[in-house]
Amino acid sequence: MLVPVTGLPRASLGRVLEELGTTLLDVVCGDVRLTRDVGGVVIHDPLDEPALPENALVMGVGLADPADIARVVTQLGRHSAAGLVVRAPVVPDERLVAAARESGVAVLSFARGASWTHLTGMLKALTAESGLYGADAHTLGRIRSGDLFAVANAIAALLDAPVTIEDRNSRLLAFSSRQEDTDPSRIQTILGRQVPEHYTRILEERGVFQAIYRSDRPVFVAPLPETGDASRPPELPRAAIAVRAGDEILGTIWVVVPEPLNEERSQALYEASKLVAMHMVWQRADTDMERRLRAELLSTALESGPGSLEAVRRLGLKDEAAVVLALTVVGSASEHPLPAQLATERKRLADAFAMHLSAVHPRAAAALIGDVAYGILPVPQDRQDAEERAVWIASEFLARVGSRLRPLVGVGQLATDSSALARSRSGAERALRVLRSGLAGRQVALLDEVHAEALLLEMADLVPRGDIPSGAVARIVAYDRENQSSLVETLRAWLDAFGDVAVASAAMYVHPNTFRYRLRRAAEVGRIDLKDPDARLSAMLQLRLMSIRSAPEG
Repeated sequence: MLVPVTGLPRASLGRVLEELGTTLLDVVCGDVRLTRDVGGVVIHDPLDEPALPENALVMGVGLADPADIARVVTQLGRHSAAGLVVRAPVVPDERLVAAARESGVAVLSFARGASWTHLTGMLKALTAESGLYGADAHTLGRIRSGDLFAVANAIAALLDAPVTIEDRNSRLLAFSSRQEDTDPSRIQTILGRQVPEHYTRILEERGVFQAIYRSDRPVFVAPLPETGDASRPPELPRAAIAVRAGDEILGTIWVVVPEPLNEERSQALYEASKLVAMHMVWQRADTDMERRLRAELLSTALESGPGSLEAVRRLGLKDEAAVVLALTVVGSASEHPLPAQLATERKRLADAFAMHLSAVHPRAAAALIGDVAYGILPVPQDRQDAEERAVWIASEFLARVGSRLRPLVGVGQLATDSSALARSRSGAERALRVLRSGLAGRQVALLDEVHAEALLLEMADLVPRGDIPSGAVARIVAYDRENQSSLVETLRAWLDAFGDVAVASAAMYVHPNTFRYRLRRAAEVGRIDLKDPDARLSAMLQLRLMSIRSAPEG
């Protein structure tokens, strides 16, 4: 049985700097040795001050002026923050140095060209507790399972060379210190968390990856050809080895070395690749286990039942006001993905969604339940525009995330406490269903904005499919089918225009007299009294439901 634990150690700022080295982060001012273990990673918002966990490491996106940085450092000191990260270069003045000293908040600079999103992800991986796992979490010596940064540093110390660990798609998983001693391609890899495309392309053309995957020993990779740019340092050679779990290739280890490894160092790298494989397999298993447990807890919290409060607590939430968001992805008009492609994309977007919400609020929680990723976003109790802000946050996420398919987000009503989360979830699901149907013509919707469409969809569920159309509308539909006429469209246009013949005829691009004749003919064929409000309502509802059923949901 898995139980939450709180006694496992988090990483301190000192360890963060040790793992990431000076390639990404450097100390501007303040003493990192005085800081306690980092309690969470939060993005600074000057317009809406977020709730900070104790000993937070704050991402100061957009902060550049030393006076502004000093002011924020002083504010963070009152909230017991551990540090503030700002974009390099930063030249500390006396006021900033004094603020860091008095507040106890260290100021770190973040290398230009690197992504804040990638940095936030790496920091969360380094500073997170095991959280949802108990004492049976895997360890090897003093290195915790999945701690690939520590493994990379251990390999680097063993081989006396900078190391990176990458997945099958050349995405960076972890790297060692001493990367400042490497070449431009390695630095770009670390800043972008991805091997540069031109470097990967050359390796593919040379058949390097095939050679690495065919061999179980390290492969020496000659340096890339000179670029002709005298100001650019030359590329350095490397040794690489595949990371395997049985017949499956999980990734690769790359070591910057001046010459091929001798037999002793080759054997050391070979043994290290087996250690990395174990960590990658454990990391994947731990991630899957965490996803399942988080999904179970989130599902229980959203039911607002007897176990809801306990689930809320275990998710790290409070019994506070929140909004529920529901995310899924469907195929676009030109894209008809296979079920496996949809499932993979939903999982990828769910992970990105969870990171996005946690960057907005440290206590936000998200998980994939079935084919929908649900998020619980805490909001201030006195905030009047909480639902509109949730829509804005969802829109920002969709604007930033890349997907070949069509992601959709439904936003529920404000839940004043955990007992109202079920109602907010229902609202988010109803809004999401409207988005799937295509009736709203958008990707994000609040239930209040699509309430009428949601009611129509639910009404369509209640009426047996063979019962629509019926009565007068059925007779008009049959007449149109037999005579190739357009009486149904005429009646629909008239009802949509509230009986205004001029507006309805213009919508159908016909003369008003022609339109009047067709309308009279529709009334005769259908034997419907257009002066009867109940008859008009019945016809309008049937026509609406016919339109809904002719457009299947995504």
